[in-house]
Amino acid sequence: MSNEQPQPRAVFGEIREDYLAQLGEVWEGIDFVALGVERDGDTAVIPFLGRSHRVSLSQGFVDHNGNKPSHAACVVLAKYLLQNASEPGSGDEWAAYKQFPDAAPFVEGYANTVDRLIAREFAGHGGQLAIECARWGGEEYDSELSYDLVLRIPALPKVPLLLLYNDEEEPFPAQCSVLLKQDASRYLDMECMAMLGMILAQRLVAGLKGTLDQNLLS
Repeated sequence: MSNEQPQPRAVFGEIREDYLAQLGEVWEGIDFVALGVERDGDTAVIPFLGRSHRVSLSQGFVDHNGNKPSHAACVVLAKYLLQNASEPGSGDEWAAYKQFPDAAPFVEGYANTVDRLIAREFAGHGGQLAIECARWGGEEYDSELSYDLVLRIPALPKVPLLLLYNDEEEPFPAQCSVLLKQDASRYLDMECMAMLGMILAQRLVAGLKGTLDQNLLS
């Protein structure tokens, strides 16, 4: 590889800086209250998977441990602010990712990196899945759905996720679906919605394998 070609980390850094520049241009017009976000001067404090993350025009992206979040997390946080959905959403119904009108290019990727990944890695370990979800704010969700686990996870203030899981039972394999609210596309584009599910799945699996302290690709 030529030295003139930027390394991936350098490209990621440029992308993050571009997002910060975009945010700087619209900062005063963002409805932080409507997004469920606390504003502290040039910094937005965003609850993200049960942890407070900070997006600062001067200091960049900072996670709950004071470290730089993964690139995917930075993109999701920036897009959540830039989308700036200030009007209340309509309807409380949940929807599978594939049901969103613009999801087609990402449906197979979502199935592989979210639903199928969780089902495969946690097969026979439904109890551990509940524990890992609780680590990220997941709580039992009162519904009439017939699953071994029905857990609501506060991914972003206005974009919760609903995890449905049935453990393996011969002759049936484990199955998982991670749903979003029908109005999720008001707050994130389809790519970021897919990234949000992927981040959750990777963190759950990392917890299962004891690798949470490593630099996740999420």
